Amino acid sequence: MSNDKIQSSKHYDLEDRTFKFAKDVIALVNNTPKSLTNIEISKQLVRSAGSVGANYIEANESLSKKDFIMRIKICRKEAKESRYWLKLINCIKEFEKEQKILIQESNELTKIFGAILEKSK
Repeated sequence: MSNDKIQSSKHYDLEDRTFKFAKDVIALVNNTPKSLTNIEISKQLVRSAGSVGANYIEANESLSKKDFIMRIKICRKEAKESRYWLKLINCIKEFEKEQKILIQESNELTKIFGAILEKSK
């Protein structure tokens, strides 16, 4: 397998992974109690979780290295913000495991985007 194919494979894996993260966050939000607080937190959470993948796609279409780095920084920032909202949202007992899994995934995505930034310097 050539290096280009490996890079392309990794690119799509992360694109798929960020898409799955956003979908899983939406599923969690759809299963949370509809309190005033949760509704506000849910809006923020869905925006930040979706923004991770959207900015990753933008990064891969960037016109310059500077633009790429800026988009990856946004991905990392949005993954961190998602973790914050995931910790705040009030889940019913049966969805606490999914909440913890998503918090872990946001941690991993933050680290991945941090590593991409380090390699891009």
